[in-house]
Amino acid sequence: SQQVRGMATLKMISIRLKSVKNIQKITQSMKMVSAAKYTKAERELKLARPYGIGAQEFYKKAEVKDEEGEKGQLIIAVSSDRGLCGAVHSSIGRIVKTDIAANPNTKVVIVGDKVRNILQRLYAKNIAMVVTEVGRKPAVFGDAALVAQSIINSGIEFSKGKILFNAFRTVVSFRTTEMPLYSQNAVANASKLPVYDSLDGDVIQSYTEFSLASLLFYSMKENATSEQSSRMTAMDNASKNAGEMIDKLTMTFNRTRQAVITCELIEIISGAAALETKN
Repeated sequence: SQQVRGMATLKMISIRLKSVKNIQKITQSMKMVSAAKYTKAERELKLARPYGIGAQEFYKKAEVKDEEGEKGQLIIAVSSDRGLCGAVHSSIGRIVKTDIAANPNTKVVIVGDKVRNILQRLYAKNIAMVVTEVGRKPAVFGDAALVAQSIINSGIEFSKGKILFNAFRTVVSFRTTEMPLYSQNAVANASKLPVYDSLDGDVIQSYTEFSLASLLFYSMKENATSEQSSRMTAMDNASKNAGEMIDKLTMTFNRTRQAVITCELIEIISGAAALETKN
């Protein structure tokens, strides 16, 4: 009976050991893929930063402020459709939940499917739009322009807005950041806007649409770089944890096998001794 139990235990340990080794191979492969994507994303991020920084500087120089009134709040949450990248998506979802709790009259535009999964159960009525198929390929300005045009065509009115994304800092860290977002009326009523010459309604509308696309493009690039670096770190940690589990399971397997062999030897010696005593 002890031998049967020992063999069953050995079989279970060997199956577990094989599965952990397969998981380690997958995590190591994902780490290498993320490392290659991270290198490309960081290189493209340097070229995309002037788009977002330039739009923000214009708002600061013109002293654009939130529009007065109770039109509600608009939040654009930038994430992606892919997981296994640490707290990249959950950090954005947590901030959006806090803002909705503080101001129920909040509409959320979600770029990426992961934050939608976080908000859908409790705050489905606050979700105005969801953009999917994000993160599979590096974002280009045309993708951001399509998202911006969809937001404009939806007719969402807001007096206060912001874009939530993860700003890349280093390979092992990122910071969940928010950028202010202003409506066309808020830009038109800016105190220092008359400093700029030849500004009429069409020019302001065109610039507002372009700045929205620029800010989205910048935030998508920042978030993509943070996602790849976070996934690379997460897969590296997962590979190390799998290695530790493999060492422990190997030791347990060897000890169990040695116990089974010792038990069998004891039974053989005891049987031989019993035969000699009987003879």
